[in-house]
Amino acid sequence: TPKMLTRKIKLWDINAHITCRLCNGYLIDATTVTECLHTFCRSCLVKYLEENNTCPTCRIVIHQSHPLQYIGHDRTMQDIVYKLVPGLQEAEMKKQREFYHKLGMEVPGDIKGETCSTKQHLDAHRNGETKTDENSNKEASEEKQEEDNDYHRSDEQVSICLECNSSKLRGLKRKWIRCSAQATVLHLKKFIAKKLNLSSFNELDILCNEEILGKDHTLKFVVVTRWRFKKAPLLLHYRPKMDLL
Repeated sequence: TPKMLTRKIKLWDINAHITCRLCNGYLIDATTVTECLHTFCRSCLVKYLEENNTCPTCRIVIHQSHPLQYIGHDRTMQDIVYKLVPGLQEAEMKKQREFYHKLGMEVPGDIKGETCSTKQHLDAHRNGETKTDENSNKEASEEKQEEDNDYHRSDEQVSICLECNSSKLRGLKRKWIRCSAQATVLHLKKFIAKKLNLSSFNELDILCNEEILGKDHTLKFVVVTRWRFKKAPLLLHYRPKMDLL
């Protein structure tokens, strides 16, 4: 029977798989080492790799000189953690909002958007507003369609200046762009390749502060680790890919 096939598992039994070995807390902004697939909080791992080049768990060498290029955001793991741990996502969102308010900065769109959506939902219930199933389904369908056409405009945004530092490639007509902080370096490579009519985006390197960026790095990660305390826009350079011996 279904009851016999269902077995409850205590959160305590799986804590070892959803906690960070560096801070011993639940994973926040989960980030995985591509060499060994061990996962940590992004802030914990970035801070650790400022002084080390090995995985904190298995001690494998990530990269001799640029270990930060070989770690990536693990959205799937973070979604799992948020679903398993009650109230964790709400608590983290609250901390982020308080952080931005404390610095007098505008709250990013992804955090603000979720706040507004939740507030509107609660206000509707408080005011005694009820909707029929048909209306609810219709609104849900319209909201989903709107989300599908959003193209991440509600995400936290990053302003970028793309400069060419090679005589072998031409500069972009519009080098100033603004896009989601969740976009990756790979997305930028594809964008530049299309604008320059290149046969493949693999022909490009993108650099920040003269350091080659890993293709899986998100723009938010680049800003936090390579452009910390500097004013917008984020200045990136592109050039033909160089094969390193």
